[in-house]
Amino acid sequence: MEEIKEVNPISVLLDEKNNGNIFLYDESDKAVEFEQIAIIPLKDVLYAILKPVEKMEGVNEDEAIAFELKEGKDDQDDMLAVVSDENLTKEIFDEYYKLVKASEEK
Repeated sequence: MEEIKEVNPISVLLDEKNNGNIFLYDESDKAVEFEQIAIIPLKDVLYAILKPVEKMEGVNEDEAIAFELKEGKDDQDDMLAVVSDENLTKEIFDEYYKLVKASEEK
């Protein structure tokens, strides 16, 4: 049986060469798989836009979720927190759309 290696999802997100899916754990300690969409720097804070791979309650199939990357004292203290402020979420996605449009114009 192959051993599953625990990988810090923030390390994966910040690794430009790694665009694989990441696993986060919900409040029931159940692993939830997410597709990496983008890392968005906004006002000196990094945010991740992640899309659930499987159907998730409260999230439509064409929707993604914004998370704030919160770095702790060491890798074990790092965490991703769902952005619950609707205005901030809109800002994050607006920045994402600007970056996508700029890359398409190149």
